[in-house]
Amino acid sequence: MTAVTALAPAKVNLYLHVTGRRTDGYHLVEGLVAFADIGDRLTIAPAPDLSLEIAGPEATGLAGTAADNLVLRAARLLADHARITAGAALRLEKNLPVAAGIGGGSSDAAAALHALRRMWRVAIDDKTLFELGARIGADVPACLYGRPAWVRGVGERLDPAGELPPAGILLANPRKPLATAAVFARRRGPFSDDDDRSKPMPPDTAGLAELLVLRRNDLTEAAIELVPEIGDVLARLRALPGVLLARMSGSGATCFALFHDRAAAEQARRTVAAAEPEWWCAAAGFVAAATHTR
Repeated sequence: MTAVTALAPAKVNLYLHVTGRRTDGYHLVEGLVAFADIGDRLTIAPAPDLSLEIAGPEATGLAGTAADNLVLRAARLLADHARITAGAALRLEKNLPVAAGIGGGSSDAAAALHALRRMWRVAIDDKTLFELGARIGADVPACLYGRPAWVRGVGERLDPAGELPPAGILLANPRKPLATAAVFARRRGPFSDDDDRSKPMPPDTAGLAELLVLRRNDLTEAAIELVPEIGDVLARLRALPGVLLARMSGSGATCFALFHDRAAAEQARRTVAAAEPEWWCAAAGFVAAATHTR
């Protein structure tokens, strides 16, 4: 066995409709998810026992949580399923803010499952891996897929969305953690209808923006009630030169702005960082195909 590294990319909900609620309290959703080419990084090396070290610029957001981190939960679940007795030394470089609506913990868990399957040489197919991921969290299957996807159910039902057109994306967070459960609990109003996804993915970024502007994030109002600064982030992003669309991702508090290319997104990042130095912000592009480990 040799060491393995994996990127845990930021998951961006390009739109998110809430379509119902199950009897167990979980909400049903429908939307389009994509992945940025930035994120946390996981390094795993052979070891006699399972252990997790958390480092990186956003590690303080996980202080004291290593023992119950989703990365270790994923490792234990895979080891139990495959009857693996070997350990692993896991090191999580935390670059994404915590509780930010961009799937950080779920993406970390997905990276751990992919990397450990490779390092431990576990002979299970993707379907089984996705079923294990769903036991960790509703977003983990989408993060295991790692490519643009239409999501339904509680987030575990995936259909390929095809390759997104080239674009730049700016992510911005006011450094206010926001629990997903609290946002869903605050949401009021009727449920949305399922969307018609029969049309092909637009070939260019302008077409993608036109597709998205007809949709929304049904959690935005509830999230702003809990963290009013989200409204400030959206206003700042919508005022940027060249922006095609600005919207909250997931349950917040991270918002995104869509641009024609990465250079424009990087220029926008410099503008926002200068005006709001306390915010977390990053420019990125979209991941076209999943590259989980190396």
